[in-house]
Amino acid sequence: MLKLFYASGTSAMAPHILLTDAGLNFELEKVNLDQKTWRGGDYDQINAKSYVPTLQIAPEQYLTECAVILEYIDFQARQNDSSNYATDEYWQERVWLNYIATELHKNFISPFRKGNWLPNTDDSKRLVWQRVAPRLAYVEARFQGPWLMGQHFSMTDPYLFVMTNWMHRLDFSFDHLPKLKAFDERMRQRPSVQEVLRVEGKPHSVTDGQCG
Repeated sequence: MLKLFYASGTSAMAPHILLTDAGLNFELEKVNLDQKTWRGGDYDQINAKSYVPTLQIAPEQYLTECAVILEYIDFQARQNDSSNYATDEYWQERVWLNYIATELHKNFISPFRKGNWLPNTDDSKRLVWQRVAPRLAYVEARFQGPWLMGQHFSMTDPYLFVMTNWMHRLDFSFDHLPKLKAFDERMRQRPSVQEVLRVEGKPHSVTDGQCG
């Protein structure tokens, strides 16, 4: 059985949503990112990078990096059907996954914060907004709707939702991003998202030195 190592409100929410949405069997293991521990002991023995998500796919076999984990889950959900690999949609999904990972996800994580992955000082929040605002505008301008890839929900949507969820947590404005605001609201109506938000509960604080 798949096992997802996560911390509440982090990027691990994306594979958590996709696993739930796909109806795959999986177990959850909550990680304390401050202490680098989980109920089995030292989390660095699972993932030496000291962050989440990590997906255990077999005994002593682990995947890291959110975009890769999402691809693996999507592959499993399609029952290893590789018939769509030659399609433009397949490659466009990967373009978006990598854009979210490199241009949005990493730019939300400020080097100028106090004990936290997300910005939690006024200066660090301003710096992060300067970085992510034009990248969010890029997504907004190309957003097809109702989902990122158009009419069909895809593995890109849970990852993009993590970004819009972080916008809420940081009080960033959606004033010039109406499509992303509508997307965020649509995601919150999805049963899998509601279930994940219920299960994960309150996210790591962005002010008390915990990881986000």
